[in-house]
Amino acid sequence: MIKPSKTTVQSVWMLWEKAFALSSRFRGAGTTHFGICSVMLKKHRGQPIVCEDSTVIHPGEWVGELHLDNGSILKLIQAEGSNRAALQTARMLRQSMRQINEAFETQNEFKQVKAVLGITLLHRGLTHGLGFEQQNLQPGFFRRMTTIYLRLLLSALHPEGRERIGRRTEQLVPMRLVHSRASLKQRFSPAQKMSG
Repeated sequence: MIKPSKTTVQSVWMLWEKAFALSSRFRGAGTTHFGICSVMLKKHRGQPIVCEDSTVIHPGEWVGELHLDNGSILKLIQAEGSNRAALQTARMLRQSMRQINEAFETQNEFKQVKAVLGITLLHRGLTHGLGFEQQNLQPGFFRRMTTIYLRLLLSALHPEGRERIGRRTEQLVPMRLVHSRASLKQRFSPAQKMSG
C-alpha cells in the first residue's frame, strides 16, 4: 500500500480547513483578519470563564475567538524549516496582537467583546512573551475532540509529523489562552508602553 506523501496530506488538510472556515461563518457574528491570525466574534457558550484579573466571561457575552492562519504557517515551514518558522510566527503573532488591541480600542464591533480566547497545543513555545493567561480545558467530550483535532493538525503540518507527537504525547495537551480586554490593553497598548 502506498502511503500518501506529506505534501498530499498537507494539501488535503488545507482544503478541509477552507471548507471548515466557510461553515464557521455561521457560528459567529463576523471574522476579522489581523496579519497571521483572525478573530471571530461570537457569544460565549458553556461554563463562565474567570480570568486572573477577576474578569468573568458569562455565557452569552461576546468574545473574540482567535485562529492562526495555518496556510501561512505551512508556507513558512516549507520555506524556512520548522525552527525558523516558529520564530517568525511568534514575531508575526505579536504584531497581530497589537492590531487586535487597536481594534478593541477603536472599532465599534469590538466594544462589547470581553476577551480574546484561543485553544492550542503549542502554548509553551509559540505564545512565549505574549502575556496570555493559560487555562486547562474541562475534561469531557470537547476536550477529547479538541485534542484529537489539534494533534492531527500538528501531524499534518509539522515536518516530523507523527514522530513528534509520539515523543511528546504527554506534553501535547490543549490549553485555553486568554487575554481579557484589560490585560490585552496592558500588554499591547502603545500608551501603556510609553507610560511604563
